[in-house]
Amino acid sequence: MLNPDGVYLGNYRCSLMGFDLNRHWQDPSQWAHPTLHAVKQLIIQMNQDPFLFYISFSTFLKNHRDHQENSLPVHQSWLAKVSLEFYIDVHAHSTMMNGFMYGNVFEEEERVQRQAVFPRLLCHNAHDFSLSSTSFNRDVVKAGTGRRFLGGLLDDTSYCYTLEVSFYSFLTAGSTTPIPYTEDSCILP
Repeated sequence: MLNPDGVYLGNYRCSLMGFDLNRHWQDPSQWAHPTLHAVKQLIIQMNQDPFLFYISFSTFLKNHRDHQENSLPVHQSWLAKVSLEFYIDVHAHSTMMNGFMYGNVFEEEERVQRQAVFPRLLCHNAHDFSLSSTSFNRDVVKAGTGRRFLGGLLDDTSYCYTLEVSFYSFLTAGSTTPIPYTEDSCILP
């Protein structure tokens, strides 16, 4: 969660200081958007130098565990493959129903097809997910979002999505009656 202070106060879009953090990925301030700034720096570090990222991450784990352990085992073959291949930003939507996704636009047909796999799997496995409401775009007003920024930063094996889920309800296939989301209906068995 990148907006713990805002969520604690009941905000769904804005941080404690009133910033919509999902519009500041291009140039987050360490002071005004500290969680976003830290995550962006971590992703850039992982993308540029997997070994340095590994050292930082294993040190973090060692310092934040209840019991001290040796650092994680390191294998050069593993480090050569470290990359962020999947990014998903989860949001609640105030006007649309169901769950749906936003993705980036690509020129290469193979990449377009590979990017569509995850939304198709969601549609197949989640009765409240709408593939028809899913869209892939380059909307200018979304340029500062995590999906758009990281889609431009990471290499072409990475897929970045925004998953939106209605605050209120969903429609099932062939029905026109909205089904409200409730706490009971959202708890997995």
